[in-house]
Amino acid sequence: MSGRLTTHVLDLSQGKPAAGMLLQLWSYGDGAPVLLRQAVTNSDGRLDAPLLAGEEMLTGCYELLFMAGEYFRGSPAAPGVSAAESGGLFLEHIPIRFNILDPAEHYHVPLLVAPGGYSTYRGS
Repeated sequence: MSGRLTTHVLDLSQGKPAAGMLLQLWSYGDGAPVLLRQAVTNSDGRLDAPLLAGEEMLTGCYELLFMAGEYFRGSPAAPGVSAAESGGLFLEHIPIRFNILDPAEHYHVPLLVAPGGYSTYRGS
């Protein structure tokens, strides 16, 4: 089985998947960071395809950058985010930097997010 990198974003403030959240995948090697992918979550808060898979999976340091501020400003039903606050949310971008140590494994990086905080872990 070849390795792959996936993510899943859940909006805890609404109790549902975070559909329509923009995210970027960056590679951190010896030089400047390199943007590898940009994607938007689907209605299930997931991506339609892995961010990396097969031969694209390489050992190294990566960062997922989630555009949480843009997501919450575009989600008027989000509890706790008034129209006055939507221009100045606490969380604008959420960077999660991690290492891929074994390219043959599945790396799943879920994000649980609300306007004022977030949590992540290595999922399965």
